[in-house]
Amino acid sequence: MFKPLIPESFGPLQGVRVISSGVFIAQPFAAGLAAELGAEVIHVERPKVGDGYPATRKAQERRNLLCVSLNLDQRAGRDLFLRLLATAEMWFESSKPGTYQRFGLDDDTVLKANPRLVIVHVSGFGQSGDPAYVGLASYDPIGQAFGGLMAQNGFPDPAAPVLLQPATLSYLTSSFIMWSSLAALLHARATGQGQSIDIAMYEVAHKVLGGTMVEYFRQGHVRSRTGNRAPGEAFAGAFRCADGWIVIAPLEDTGRIETAIGAAKGAASADLSAALQAWLATRPCAQAVRTLTGAGIACSKVMAPGDMAADAHYQERGVHIQWDDEQLGRVRGVGIVPKFSATPGKIWRGAVGVGRDNEIVYRELLGLSAEELAALAGEGTI
Repeated sequence: MFKPLIPESFGPLQGVRVISSGVFIAQPFAAGLAAELGAEVIHVERPKVGDGYPATRKAQERRNLLCVSLNLDQRAGRDLFLRLLATAEMWFESSKPGTYQRFGLDDDTVLKANPRLVIVHVSGFGQSGDPAYVGLASYDPIGQAFGGLMAQNGFPDPAAPVLLQPATLSYLTSSFIMWSSLAALLHARATGQGQSIDIAMYEVAHKVLGGTMVEYFRQGHVRSRTGNRAPGEAFAGAFRCADGWIVIAPLEDTGRIETAIGAAKGAASADLSAALQAWLATRPCAQAVRTLTGAGIACSKVMAPGDMAADAHYQERGVHIQWDDEQLGRVRGVGIVPKFSATPGKIWRGAVGVGRDNEIVYRELLGLSAEELAALAGEGTI
């Protein structure tokens, strides 16, 4: 029977326990998403050291987690970790392939201890493939480059390709972690059969390239970088106003633009583009957006943090909330996304320090005594 460690049940993932043992962004962010939707997430870090996450990012992305410390280099630590996995339905990890095998925690061993467990391995190049790639160091920029995202972002040569920020591929990977693990969880609950999922970050980048590879294999076509302009859409892109930038995406006919800015009907594309830029240059963003949206043209100001904090739509939807963080105190940031009508997520605690929940997890979940905990702490195991 599931014995919850968190103080209350809420959200669509209540009753699901996840063990999280990754570092940096993609995998821990996915664990945080699960925790905000009610899953009980136990995040495992190295004793005293943690994983080096910046305090502001940790405050935003490590809420609702139960945090324990554990040294997997020690046999006692590995034994405790296996016992933790035996209590869970899902395990998310990110490391170089082979890391957990060296600890004696290969998939076969783990699934023998917990046959229903859903295991998600996250790495740059995947758990298998060309030996020249498997095991290479890889972070967000490497995945964007190898997976093809960078080749399509930025302005045409000779300008350099551009990374999507902030760490866009990592956050995309988090979404893949969530939907794939939940799909496997449905299967495990129906059949009693767990499995492992191999997520290579470069493949996530490659998956979201649209029709790029079909065009290449079918026609030999190679998409080029077009800056802020969408291919085939002359007036889609970023334009400068008197006090900032706006983005226009006029998928409709150009007649709406002509009407909105008072340009001559049927003007050549270059002339209309020049007229649009001249019209925008004399107007503040807010006025330009009101006029264009009033004409049925999709557009938005390029929003900076101050704009988003002050915007009425952000406020009406409750996008920004406050909570308490152990390191930073009272903070304000992004709340729960998406919004569930019947089983909403919530924030019941902010981010906490390394090993903050050792006692509650190891004593209440695994049944260790105070003396055993003290001995493990003295040996550097926890």
